[in-house]
Amino acid sequence: MSRTTASAAPPAVHTPAAPVREAAADDVRDLTGKRRVAFASFVDENYLPGFLALLRSLALSNPEVCEDFLVLHDGLRPASLARIRALHPRIRPRRVDAARYDAYAKGDQNNYLVRKAYFLLDVFRVRDYDTIITLDTDMVVLGDLSELLRLREGLAAVPQFFYGTHKLNSGLLVIQREFLSDAFCERIDETGLAGTYELDKHDQGILNAVLDGDFVRLPARYNFVKRRLSGDKPVPEDTAVLHFTGRHKPWQGGENGYAEAEARWRDFHLTEREFQDAYLALPGAKHPDLLVHLGTPYVHRTGEVEAARRIATAHIGAGHFEEAVEILRAVRVPVHDAWPHEVLGHALLSVSRYAEATSHLLLAATSPHRAPTAYSRLAQIAWIHHRDEEAHAYAGKGLSVDPTHRAARIWHQRTRHAAPGASLPQQPEGPAHEQLAHVAFYMEGQGNAGDKVLPESVRLALDADPSARRWHSLHAHRLFDRAALAEVNRRRGLVIGGGGLFIPDTAPNGNSGWQWNVPPEHLRAIDVPVIVHAVGFNAFDGQSYRHRRFHESLRLLAEQSSFFGLRNHGSVEKVRALLPPHLRERVRWQPCPTTVTRHLVPGWTDPVAREDTILLNAAYDRAGLRFGHDYPYFLDQMARAVRGLGALAQVKIAAHALDDERLAHDLRRTHGISLPVLPMYDWDNDEIRAAYAKTRLVIGMRGHAGMIPFGCGTPILSLVSHPKMAYFLADIDRPEWGISVHDRHLADHLTEAARTLLADHAASVADVHERQRALWEVTRANGADIRAVLA
Repeated sequence: MSRTTASAAPPAVHTPAAPVREAAADDVRDLTGKRRVAFASFVDENYLPGFLALLRSLALSNPEVCEDFLVLHDGLRPASLARIRALHPRIRPRRVDAARYDAYAKGDQNNYLVRKAYFLLDVFRVRDYDTIITLDTDMVVLGDLSELLRLREGLAAVPQFFYGTHKLNSGLLVIQREFLSDAFCERIDETGLAGTYELDKHDQGILNAVLDGDFVRLPARYNFVKRRLSGDKPVPEDTAVLHFTGRHKPWQGGENGYAEAEARWRDFHLTEREFQDAYLALPGAKHPDLLVHLGTPYVHRTGEVEAARRIATAHIGAGHFEEAVEILRAVRVPVHDAWPHEVLGHALLSVSRYAEATSHLLLAATSPHRAPTAYSRLAQIAWIHHRDEEAHAYAGKGLSVDPTHRAARIWHQRTRHAAPGASLPQQPEGPAHEQLAHVAFYMEGQGNAGDKVLPESVRLALDADPSARRWHSLHAHRLFDRAALAEVNRRRGLVIGGGGLFIPDTAPNGNSGWQWNVPPEHLRAIDVPVIVHAVGFNAFDGQSYRHRRFHESLRLLAEQSSFFGLRNHGSVEKVRALLPPHLRERVRWQPCPTTVTRHLVPGWTDPVAREDTILLNAAYDRAGLRFGHDYPYFLDQMARAVRGLGALAQVKIAAHALDDERLAHDLRRTHGISLPVLPMYDWDNDEIRAAYAKTRLVIGMRGHAGMIPFGCGTPILSLVSHPKMAYFLADIDRPEWGISVHDRHLADHLTEAARTLLADHAASVADVHERQRALWEVTRANGADIRAVLA
């Protein structure tokens, strides 16, 4: 693929000494920099058959791709829009401003296209996306488009077939944000009104006049025009997009001499049912949105169990557990069909229908292939209900079938300890009236380093003694039953936090809709002060709280709480928006206590000298939500960055979780770069804090790969893939310390930002201390209020 600099686009302006986040259309993308990608076509009633074939071909040729599809139109009938929506779950109709183009100078007034051919230019007036791929409605997609989805620069197109490479064919365009601008639209309008373009080429003529050859050139296979196949030539196997240029369209009878090409178009001239059947029959992975959209009517029509299982799995992956139950309840699952029973058991577990879940998981456990996972979930149900011996036995059964099964091993190890909080300082249990109950996500053994440090940090913010002498531990994911309620009501109060407990898909349950598995009647019955401390609203870009249960539980929690503190202003705003007006002011800011570690840990001393190292962390949970289409780009940029950072200090990988080691593996496999790995998931809290205190700089993607080192007084940079780190950096008035994983110049910005912080390291450390002081003042003031409540 050859490229030229797109001079028609306004130049980007970057500050050399600091990372610059790319602009975005909404508040979340403005924080994460995540690219929003869409397809677009202009569609009218005459070209509707072609567009329907285009949609089918896109799904059948790229079953893992499902982006928004902008349907530009000048008045489609409701029935036509319904036919379009039946084929794709993310249709976004957008009526064009047709009158705008009436004043353009035009050619042959008798040509049907003389007016409508300009309407696709309306796509340049869209401001909601970073990349838009336009497709003419007389196209079908035959091959992989992932290369186009990864393009980041300029305006890309295939050069015209007959006119050399200076002019583009506008049938397929890949348009980046710099062209989706008022400035570029002004140039389009100026050219159209003046008529200084090839009038008989319509929109294509205007674009060629404006760009004057300055576009990114794509291979011909991405816009393979029909004229290349004159004489009934076969379509080349590597053709990705076939374009039926000319007057005679396949749905209108076609044209002599193009039988091979038109046969490929007819492959996608399908009824709605034929299309569903074809998509469900495709091998390999499918985009969950497309699978649900096309598969749901297919299942209701056919009753096919395997399709229902796949759709339920897609629902579970999206956190839509009730929908997963519904689709599997819609079919008759044979007793011996283990996999659907396992998936249904998982869905039922996630909505707290535990007895039903157990029945289906026991059926799944009869199959050796599904038994390890089924037994792991049975262990989880038993553990949720405080039956540790039973949970341990189930996990052991799973390991007896597959000794390498990770989930079974985790449950087997976890249920060796009857009480949560094994990673905390151990002391004999104190008198109940002197204790605070503490609901948290307790991470024991090999687990996320941030989740290990959090509970102790919350306790230290309220009491110098974080041990069982002063605290009664309650794991957030275990059922808050009558016995737990009784234990809490014997204590001085209940502390909930910290961490991102407000997230829909970690330890899902049907009692609350967030991580604490508390039935509403038991939440109402708590009669001691309730303290919500430094909890985060942790939804990713693309995640939402769909079900009423979460909203009801959140409101009840706010009503019951004597103190409701969230760890960043972003979370405060999100939660306030979900509450009725009279409860909103209860929500206040309480920074995560890990960010003030130096002020909390007894006997803390700042390091006299530091190791000449930079610790680097990347996270891979929910990778699709973090990276979108940009992971290959991110990895290439990180390889460049690591080479640049290596000139400043030794780079090591800080793995908070086992999956975080993937960055080390991918850099070695793809770029031949080998980095030492610090397995923090195996370390205790003191070891984690010590490592972060003695390094010179931490570059982290996980929230606590930024907040913990910051709390230890170490300069940080954040690889922003989740709003929470941008929220934190805004709270400390250092947004320039965040660099989006989607940043076009990630390597350069990251290296330059690191160089700036390390150039005067003492000043950078002093700045961290100064930022931290403000957080400590808030924490101290809130602590005084909490102690007054508890008194």
